[in-house]
Formats: sequence, C-alpha cells, structure tokens
Amino acid sequence: MVLTWASLSIDWGAVEFKDDAQLDTSEVEDVRGQGRMGGIPGGGLAVGGGGAGLVVLLVVVLLSVLGGGGGLGDLGTLANQTAGGGQLTPGTQIAADCKTGADANQREDCRIVGYVNSIQSYWRQAFAADGRRYTTSKTRFFTDEIDTGCGPASAEVGPFYCPNDNYVYIDLGFFDELKSKLGAEGGPFAQAYVLAHEYGHHVQDLLGILGRRTSQAGANGRSVRTELQADCFAGVWASHAVETGYLTQPTQADIADGLDAAAAVGDDRIQSEFQGRVTPETWTHGSSAQRQHWFTTGYRSGDPGACDTFGGSI
Repeated sequence: MVLTWASLSIDWGAVEFKDDAQLDTSEVEDVRGQGRMGGIPGGGLAVGGGGAGLVVLLVVVLLSVLGGGGGLGDLGTLANQTAGGGQLTPGTQIAADCKTGADANQREDCRIVGYVNSIQSYWRQAFAADGRRYTTSKTRFFTDEIDTGCGPASAEVGPFYCPNDNYVYIDLGFFDELKSKLGAEGGPFAQAYVLAHEYGHHVQDLLGILGRRTSQAGANGRSVRTELQADCFAGVWASHAVETGYLTQPTQADIADGLDAAAAVGDDRIQSEFQGRVTPETWTHGSSAQRQHWFTTGYRSGDPGACDTFGGSI
C-alpha cells in the first residue's frame, strides 16, 4: 500500500527556519564553478539514493548491474557526463551569505546548509544518547563534476555519499532535475528528504553497515534494504527536526513533498518511465511504495531502532 501524507493526520504551521537560528557553514564546502576541485582523487564506491541521479544511474545499473547498496557504483564510468548547475551563481561565498535561519528562508543554498545542520544535530544527539560518538560529515556543493574519494563524479549521478572521504556531494541543480525529469512536485521538504537520506548513509557508515557486502541487487537484495533504511533514517530525522532548534513544524504539504520525492525515485516508477517495463530483479533502491513506507515508518516512530530493513520483510 502506498502511504500518503493524508494518512498522517497532522495539521501544523508552515515549515520554515527559525529566523534567529545560527547556521554553521563549516559543515558545508562550496566549490561551485571551480571545476573538478576540492575532492580527493581515488576509487571506490559511492552511495546514492535519496533521488540520487537515478536517470543516469539506472542506465548504468541496468546495463552492468554495477555496485550494490541501491546506487553503489563505479563513478569513474560517469566522469565525462555533465549536467547544468542550476540557477545559483557559481562560487557563492556561503560563509558570508548564510548566517541565520532568516537567510535559509531566503536562499536555496543557505536552506541546504540549515538542513545539513539540523540533520547532523539530531544524529549527534541520538548517537550520544546511545553512548556513541557521531563524526561530522561535510556536504560539498559542486558544479558539473568533481573529484572525490570514490573517484571522479558527474552531476548526472545526483546527490551521493562517499564513504571513502565521508562527504555528501551535491550539485544543487539536481533539485530542478528532480522535478523536470523525475516528476516530483519539489518543494523545500523534498530537498530536506534528499539530504536526510544521504546522511542516513553516513549513519550507516558509522554503524558499520556500509562496510558489509552491498552489491546484491533485486527486490529483496541488500542494496534495496540499505536504501530503504536510509529512507527510514530520513523519516526519523524529520520526526525530530523541530527539536534541533532550526525548524518550525512541517505542514501536511511539506510531508507530502517528502513522500512525493521518495515515490519519484522508486525503482518501479523510474523503470516504467525510462525503459517501459518494471524489472524487480534489477532493483537497487526499492519501489515507490516501499520508499514511502519506510520514510513514514521512521517519521511516525521517531526511533532509529524501527529502521531494521535487514531483519525481515520489506
């Protein structure tokens, strides 16, 4: 069953950043417009997911079943592909421009900084409560292509987490692609979902989950289970987002935007749109219904312990 925002029965005020919230731009590096700079050359696997460039990535997976973990793949094969960098001015000095929640309410790049701050604030607290230490992962804004610890990457790959250097990478133009190519409604909370999903992979990395074999594809494979857990972790953050001190309460429409984005990057929906048939044996991320289900599971429970996608039916 596809879960929708209407089933959540919430009636809150518009989500926005608190004007006096202090943004920490040290958690984000902005190398837009600088070419393939700022990364660490190398090889390895990167974890995509929360909408991560699946139009191109799907083609790679279908042709060669590269990688696992629902988007784990050799980014070197995509290095020569490029995509538009969105409407933002390359090289924006976010340290000067993104200082408060008021800035996050006015600028897209500042908003992403705020989401990164909120997401990591929650996980820092959650890890501490469990007697663990959370290691900060920076997000790197880039344009077109970049060198990473997982190899050279094109913007066509979309947002992804590289466990080799512990960075989340994103060309902000992806959010336009999410709407124009993948058919999502968009909206700020769709962006929050994407970032929270990628940081879900960082959490998995810290817990040792990404260190296990993740190349098993298929509807019940480890790749799908890894991605669905990251969706669930995204929902857990959303459940606690207000407590981090950055955001006001989401509206029904905000949650709908997050669920819509999750559905837009379901394997079944993308396969139907771009290859005209659905082939569950090649799935790496899970169906639209599964992605919505696990985001909702995390959101409703607010408990990372509810996100065991490896122990039973998904």
